[in-house]
Amino acid sequence: MDPFDYTTTTVDSIDQIVDHALGEADAIVTGIVQTDSPESFEQVLAPLDAIGDLLTRASGTSAFMGYVHPDPDVREAGHRAEERISKWGVEVAFREDLYQTVKAYSETADAADLTGERRRLLEFTMRDFRRAGHELDADSRAAVKDMTNRLVELGVAFERNIAEDDSAMIVTADDLDGLPEGYLDSLDPGDEPGTYRVTMAYPHVIPFLDNARRRDLRERLSHLFNNRAAATNRPILEEAIDLRRRIAERFGLPSWAHRMLEDRMAKTPEAVEAFYSELVGPLQEAARGEIARMGRMLESDCGDGTLRPWDWRFYDTTLRREEYGVDQAEVAKYFPLDGVLDGMFRITGEVFGLTYQRVDAPGWHPDVTSYAISDRDTGEPISLFYMDLFPRDGKFSHAAEFSLVSGRVLADGSYQQPVAAIVANFTKPTDTRPSLLLHSDVETLFHEFGHILHQTLTRAELARFSGTSTERDFVEAPSQIMQHWTWKPDVLSLFARHHETGEPIPARLVEQLAEAKLLNVALTKLRQITYGSFDMTIHGPGDTPDLDAILREASDLSLLPLHEGTFFPASFGHMFGYDAGYYGYLWSEVFGDDMFSRFEEEGYLSPEVGRAYRREILESGGSRDGIDHLRAFLGREPNNAAFLRNLGIAS
Repeated sequence: MDPFDYTTTTVDSIDQIVDHALGEADAIVTGIVQTDSPESFEQVLAPLDAIGDLLTRASGTSAFMGYVHPDPDVREAGHRAEERISKWGVEVAFREDLYQTVKAYSETADAADLTGERRRLLEFTMRDFRRAGHELDADSRAAVKDMTNRLVELGVAFERNIAEDDSAMIVTADDLDGLPEGYLDSLDPGDEPGTYRVTMAYPHVIPFLDNARRRDLRERLSHLFNNRAAATNRPILEEAIDLRRRIAERFGLPSWAHRMLEDRMAKTPEAVEAFYSELVGPLQEAARGEIARMGRMLESDCGDGTLRPWDWRFYDTTLRREEYGVDQAEVAKYFPLDGVLDGMFRITGEVFGLTYQRVDAPGWHPDVTSYAISDRDTGEPISLFYMDLFPRDGKFSHAAEFSLVSGRVLADGSYQQPVAAIVANFTKPTDTRPSLLLHSDVETLFHEFGHILHQTLTRAELARFSGTSTERDFVEAPSQIMQHWTWKPDVLSLFARHHETGEPIPARLVEQLAEAKLLNVALTKLRQITYGSFDMTIHGPGDTPDLDAILREASDLSLLPLHEGTFFPASFGHMFGYDAGYYGYLWSEVFGDDMFSRFEEEGYLSPEVGRAYRREILESGGSRDGIDHLRAFLGREPNNAAFLRNLGIAS
């Protein structure tokens, strides 16, 4: 299958892609429901799986454009496409005739004999119909359908509002005291002569909060960043929470969180609450010392010892520089993007048995690059992926992997090569300076590449279980594990080179970087729990939640005062898609750490362990439960010992 030519994308072409895909999907559904006597997998479930593949491919060439295309009209067409495709999926899940056809097949001898992924597909499909309300009365099912469609509309609007937010802080060169060399060059000029725009893009915000000596400007930027899309997205979030609560009520469930966790590893909100409760106490005990230490530094600087949300990154950076010799701006000079990519490809190529080749697949923007992956031992082509790594107006503002084509076995026995994309926002190169990554950016790149490998190395038979189609609270584990390589001195020494001199990163600097890993780790993990706690509480039992009170209560967990006058959930994209699921990042970190412990025991770059990991985790996709992946790779029951050790908490 030749790569799609994204240079041909227009508003009309997106509409045509969606029209064709939905028309073809309608025809497939009609064929299924008109089957007189559904007695085989090929008559019923195979076509349903083909629809999943069809819509993924259509989304990858239409809806995906809503996140990345430089033309705002095309982005808007992409958002419309996403809404149309999602609503079609809602519609088909509620079709009574399709449900009855699949139910009739499920009672046949052929269905009883299904095994492996095919058996799993039947179980999951019947679960989907149950969750769509086919065991409810007709009025309740109709109400659930209407509310689900409305949630689709709200989710598309929510993400659009974040991406299109154009907030900026206007500064002068004198305001940039403390900012690293080259920062000013990354800013566009403001309307007034001698002014510059600090946008809400991560390459602008993070270095500023890390380094700017002017506290008032750090506060102002933090306020802008945490209030992105607040006016437009707060009412959207409030409506979505209410709809989710009402849907859960129709199913007789205590809350939306109970509904969403049914098909996750955690299973219940109570399990997540227990998970958090084991961590909060020890983390808060450690964080009090971290905050007090930085508070003393703040008081020495300005006479105010109360550490605020806009202070901690600055003093964390100061401590790393003064006590560990880690100046993040200096460290970044050893991480030019091209060198990091070469290192990442070298490491994963050797460990997992892969070869990468730059290819000229037509992209949606000149910044986009593309690579083919093949098996190192056999030379067999495996997959294709894109990288879109620099910020621009209207583009998706975080970092994520997007699945564009699912891997699956085709009717002729061949395997459809999967396609995926990394979308991120790293510092863009200039005419005189390459893109230099902070160490945290290197972590982000490795993390998202873990999703790419999970998606593109899949060998799942069915599209439903291709690649990252696992439990939502397991799907981050294959990304969390990747971050470990970015902290190992003997690994970093393989590729970290100064962008001007070509000198390898000094061994002592790498050691200092690793030694500083646990600096303020309790505070950073508590902030992550703050987000997860807010997410779980607003989706928990009870009537209309008081979002401000819940936000304040969740912020108290972090031990830092709430930034008054801000509402960060309005720009927290995980409120749609990861709703009642943000806990999964920390939850799956347990499993990522546990899996990496095998590399620690047998060799960080061991091809034997890497091949086992590729086979049992990456290639398996969602073909079995996450816990079974873990048991197969680890050869034992998973545990949290490595996770607690990495947090500095005794097991």
